[in-house]
Amino acid sequence: MKTIKFVFLTCCLTGLVGCTQGDFSDLQSFMDEVRARPKGSIEPLPKFLPYEAFTYGASSLRSPFQPPVKVDTVIRAKGAPEIRPDENRVKQFLEGFNIEVFEMVGTLSNDGGFYALVSGAGGVHRIKVGDYLGRNHGRVVAVDESKIDVVEIVPDGDEGWLERPRSLTLKERS
Repeated sequence: MKTIKFVFLTCCLTGLVGCTQGDFSDLQSFMDEVRARPKGSIEPLPKFLPYEAFTYGASSLRSPFQPPVKVDTVIRAKGAPEIRPDENRVKQFLEGFNIEVFEMVGTLSNDGGFYALVSGAGGVHRIKVGDYLGRNHGRVVAVDESKIDVVEIVPDGDEGWLERPRSLTLKERS
C-alpha cells in the first residue's frame, strides 16, 4: 500500500516538473507591457438629488372631461322671488335622474295628445307638456317632432332660484 502511494506521488511530481520546462517568454513580455501602462482612473459616482414627496390633490378641481364653466361674478343673474320649485307636489319617476342621461328618440300622437319618447333611465319613456324631467325641477314646456323644451329651476347661489331653459333634440339614427 505504501508502495502504491510512493509511485503515485512520484508520477505527479514528474508531471509537474515537465510543465515548468516550456517557453513562456511571450506571456512574460505581455504581462510586463500591461504592468507598464499607466493606471486608469474611475469616474466618481454621479450625485443624485434626494427624492421629494409630492401630494397630488385634484379632488377640488374641475374634471378634465367636463367643459370649463365661465363664471362672471359681476354680471351674475339674480333669482326672482316669485321663482320657486314646488316642493309639495309628488315627484315623478324621471326626476330621479340627471337630464343628461335622456335623449329624444321619437314622438307619438294619439287621441290623448302629442308625446315625446325619451330613452334613458332603463328604458324608453313617454312624456308630454307639463311632465317633469331631471333632478333640477325640469318641467316640459313644449314638445314637437324634433325637440323637447324643458325649463329647469336651479339655485342662483344667493338663496334664490333661476329658470334655465334646456332642450333635448331628436337623436339621428344612422
